[in-house]
Amino acid sequence: MIVGHQKIWQFLTKAAELQKLSHAYLFSGQEKLGKKTLAREFVKWLFQDDNSNLSAHPDFIFVEPLQKEIKIAQIRDLIWRLQLSPLNSSFKTAIIDQAHCLNQEAQSALLKTLEEPKGNTLLILVSEYPETLFSTILSRLQRIKFHPVKRKEVEDYLKRKELPANKIKEILDISQGKVGLAVDLALQPQKLKEREEKIKELRKIIVSPLAFRFQYIKDLTVNQSNLKELLENWLVFFRKELLSRLLGPSQNSFLGQEYSKKKLQNILWQIQNLIFLLQNTNINTRLALEKLVMEF
Repeated sequence: MIVGHQKIWQFLTKAAELQKLSHAYLFSGQEKLGKKTLAREFVKWLFQDDNSNLSAHPDFIFVEPLQKEIKIAQIRDLIWRLQLSPLNSSFKTAIIDQAHCLNQEAQSALLKTLEEPKGNTLLILVSEYPETLFSTILSRLQRIKFHPVKRKEVEDYLKRKELPANKIKEILDISQGKVGLAVDLALQPQKLKEREEKIKELRKIIVSPLAFRFQYIKDLTVNQSNLKELLENWLVFFRKELLSRLLGPSQNSFLGQEYSKKKLQNILWQIQNLIFLLQNTNINTRLALEKLVMEF
């Protein structure tokens, strides 16, 4: 189901109806905006089968990172499969998710396919960090920028789920137009409770001495599976604090006046940068997190 992004949907379907689809697209924008969902729904629409199990469709290929990167072997397999004739549709179609994880060898191999497209093929790259791709690749993609969905559109979706009004407001405040996040929270209510616990932990970290903070980070890095989700919760917390500074004094603000707008902006930048590094590099996680909490 697609929530928002109707202009993008109309643009793509109209291009397909007029047989003016580009060979390759880049869907870019923040995470959880619905880029991958719209890409998959568009492919289903092209296949004229809304109920199909897309992963099992013979004319569809999905590529995603293995251990933080997309390797050349994956792209060689993609190229070979794209060269085969379509079986059940007019197109051979592929989605490369988190395309910024393509390593240099993989990007070089992909570039050759983009330079010399063959047959009825459609390639959709999905990325939060398109600037990491070769400029020669970017120049051969039609770029479609995704933006946060309007609050009213997300709210209408949540109301259709018959959620309580207080939960709808909470999800709207957390998701900030990231419709994918709103959908996750609506379908998995326990995530709201988990988030509340993580925010309580964060507040405790903020008011605790460095020794406690470092011990927390040491314990945290033993199990790194949910680090990204934890940092995203921290982002929501500090964004809310920054918003309270921008809009004037707020009784809901937890942080004291020593947290200036500049300091909060710096913390937000560091968290966002750390999320990127955790996803795309072999950074020393513990050291990076210790450096971050020293700023709190």
